[in-house]
Amino acid sequence: MPSAPHVDRATRRAVLAKYPGRCAQCQASIAPGDEIVSAGRDATTWAHADCGAELALPGLSPSRTTAAPPARATSAKAAKAAKAAKPRTPKAPMTIPDGATFVYTDGACSGNPGPGGWAWAIDRQRFASGSERPSTNQRMEVRAALEAVTAIPGPLVVVSDSTYVVNCFRDQWWAGWLARGWTNSQKKPVANRDLWEPLVRAVREREDIAFQWVKGHSGDEMNDLVDELAVAASLAGS
Repeated sequence: MPSAPHVDRATRRAVLAKYPGRCAQCQASIAPGDEIVSAGRDATTWAHADCGAELALPGLSPSRTTAAPPARATSAKAAKAAKAAKPRTPKAPMTIPDGATFVYTDGACSGNPGPGGWAWAIDRQRFASGSERPSTNQRMEVRAALEAVTAIPGPLVVVSDSTYVVNCFRDQWWAGWLARGWTNSQKKPVANRDLWEPLVRAVREREDIAFQWVKGHSGDEMNDLVDELAVAASLAGS
């Protein structure tokens, strides 16, 4: 597994697995090159990125009630092949639609799960934010994108520091979800379907929306703004 990334506000950022392992959410195998996210507060356990690293919450994600099966023994040949495997080459960024408006989105959660907040902003005069209790950071990232897409007409570029959101559309995770009846590659229900389904539908219907990743907490003025708005929303009234 890769070394533990910095985790801020209980945010789970996707990285590429270097070694084989087992998903803490669905218990299926993790192969080298798979996109994974930290699944524990101590960043020592991992889950597939499209499992969402969601903790069990009523109505939010499926809970696992049985003990995790023991890991299968790995042959020397398989271990050698896994060690030599190279990470997958990232896909090219999405094409920016002509005349697109750039909107920045972010989600936050005071605890994970806990009081959540979302925000989007075009500039310091045009923005919106809101909250959900209880929630998770992943839900709020998706909610922020959904709120922006449904509120802003015309060609749009959604800029997010969440690979969970951006890669869903850049790498077309949603196409696999639809083909499998809203189950992920491990045949488990897609977490946060209640938010993903209307977001995917809106993006497919409009065909003038692209998603772009920005590194969080890197000094980007608009990313910092939506981060502040989302955090404030998550803390309001908590």
